[in-house]
Amino acid sequence: MNHSLLVIQHVDHEGPDLIHALATERGMRVRTVRPDLGEVLPDPASLPDTIAVVLGGPMGVNERNKPHMEWLQRELEWLSIWHQQKKPVLGICLGAQLLAVAAGGTVGPLEVGDPPQALKELGIGAIHWLRNSSEEPLLDGLDASSLVLHWHGDRIRLPDDATLLGSSLHCPEQVFRIGQHAIGLQCHLEVSSPNLERWIDADHIYIVRALGPNGAHQLRSDWERLGGHLQQTGSKLFTNLFKQLRSISNS
Repeated sequence: MNHSLLVIQHVDHEGPDLIHALATERGMRVRTVRPDLGEVLPDPASLPDTIAVVLGGPMGVNERNKPHMEWLQRELEWLSIWHQQKKPVLGICLGAQLLAVAAGGTVGPLEVGDPPQALKELGIGAIHWLRNSSEEPLLDGLDASSLVLHWHGDRIRLPDDATLLGSSLHCPEQVFRIGQHAIGLQCHLEVSSPNLERWIDADHIYIVRALGPNGAHQLRSDWERLGGHLQQTGSKLFTNLFKQLRSISNS
């Protein structure tokens, strides 16, 4: 039986991109839900053979108690049930943070140095893998390090039962899994070239704060040189991920 993909999206410009393309190539049905717009998340029990993909957004998981952010708290509660039922899930950026918190972890500002100073990790940079593919089939076909797109200012503190798979220079918790059914990426490998421009337009102020007034030009230039490598890595990783998560029974 073909699995379905339930995409949980939080802003217009951060869509599933490469993940959507790979899923449709495999005959998977794709459904998108927007909790931020008041759409109701479906009952997990009503979704056998479904992989959930929880995408990113400019909001943080710790904003869930602020006024007008009640939807984020409801989403976290929904994800906690999904995770407790060991249903397959991929969390990306905000989605990875929600997944970690749903499993008992925490999220705080990303800080470096002594005394600690806040850091926005933004742009194309490397992560190094902490395991090899013989230990982790998820990493099959990947080199010892990979280029990814960073776009965050938070750090995940993983729950005790999580397995850390990838780290960057400034942020150790980049890629992780919890059991075999839940995978989190703080970084981005799903972004397509057309959508990167939408990200830049939507997050211009954040880019300037992180990289300075030339930040948007730097992102475009780096993507022109390196974006193809990111998409190749993303295709390999998400193909492995689909293979792993689709093998999990949700009946």
